[in-house]
Amino acid sequence: MTISEMLQQSGILTLLGMGVVFSFLIILNVCMHLLHAAVHAFNLDVDSEKDATVKSAPAAAVSAALSQDDAAVAAIAAAVHQKR
Repeated sequence: MTISEMLQQSGILTLLGMGVVFSFLIILNVCMHLLHAAVHAFNLDVDSEKDATVKSAPAAAVSAALSQDDAAVAAIAAAVHQKR
């Protein structure tokens, strides 16, 4: 096997590998779009209004009693908790 044959095989293998990865990324992108559409179709991305108001009210009362640094930490923690 000569060097040119080996370079030809390595080029083909490189293109084949890159094609497989690119194809997988396209399939992954399509699946993500389908999942996004399914979540919107079943209204799974909407939080209930009742839960949002109940969770935010105690955070405001607690943050008023804390110092400025503690209030920032409490606000961040409340936002993370509300997002979940």
